[in-house]
Amino acid sequence: EEPAATIVERLKDVTAYEGEDAVFECRLSRETAQDAQWFLGDVPLQSNEMNEIRVQGTRHSLILRKVTLEDCGSISFRVGQHSSAA
Repeated sequence: EEPAATIVERLKDVTAYEGEDAVFECRLSRETAQDAQWFLGDVPLQSNEMNEIRVQGTRHSLILRKVTLEDCGSISFRVGQHSSAA
């Protein structure tokens, strides 16, 4: 069984103006097959035309495209028992 990945670089708060993209990044201790999940408030986010979710090795990124006031809120990233929020 693989050891659980931990979050080594936590999310940072991001301020974006309406119409801009907001980029959130965090880094894990290792590449993992565990499910990593992004949330806006309590809503799980999927990759679609509004959100881009990227994984490059241990770096996980979320890009919220052309944010609106409705996108305001807490973004969180969870993997296993670990989470980070901004």
